[in-house]
Amino acid sequence: MSHVLPELPYDYNALEPYYDEQTVKLHHDIHHKGYVDGLNTAETKLKEARESGDYSLVKHWEKELAFHGSGHILHKIFWENMKPNGGGAPSGEVSEKINEFFGSFEAFKDQFTKAAIAVEGSGWCALVWNNIFNKLEILQIEKHQNLTQWGSTPILVVDVWEHAYYLKYQNKRADFVNNWWNLINWEDVNKKLSEVK
Repeated sequence: MSHVLPELPYDYNALEPYYDEQTVKLHHDIHHKGYVDGLNTAETKLKEARESGDYSLVKHWEKELAFHGSGHILHKIFWENMKPNGGGAPSGEVSEKINEFFGSFEAFKDQFTKAAIAVEGSGWCALVWNNIFNKLEILQIEKHQNLTQWGSTPILVVDVWEHAYYLKYQNKRADFVNNWWNLINWEDVNKKLSEVK
């Protein structure tokens, strides 16, 4: 079954003024769709290799599978993690776990923000649940198919590739990250934490 680009859970302009309509439209319809298309191509080519027994390009298509699959998964989480009139402090289990593992929401927010801003080049910052360690971790993701902790599931992510913010924020990544906190859908983050625990 081929992967499809999921619809946004809100209108293109619903995240204004923090996330502008034109960037959301390009980011979702062009960039995210590119990952979905690339993932489908990689899976098709690997299926053809299995059927023919010709694995001469298996290294290439495995890399494509990891790159485009990771891009699709992270973007899906990214869109779901935001909502109009979001932000504020979390509640529920996410709040409890943040306090347990980071000391306070303020300390967590400061570390997450600084980590997101400091990602080298293009990438992501993620709050993950590590099922091996049974704890929350903040991870920088500089190539989204690399630099993970095995057994970790992202529950909150921010995209800091330049295509995610450049039209409105230009080279001011810190401004984008600081404004992104006003969009977080903590209900979704709680749901994702509950599902992975």
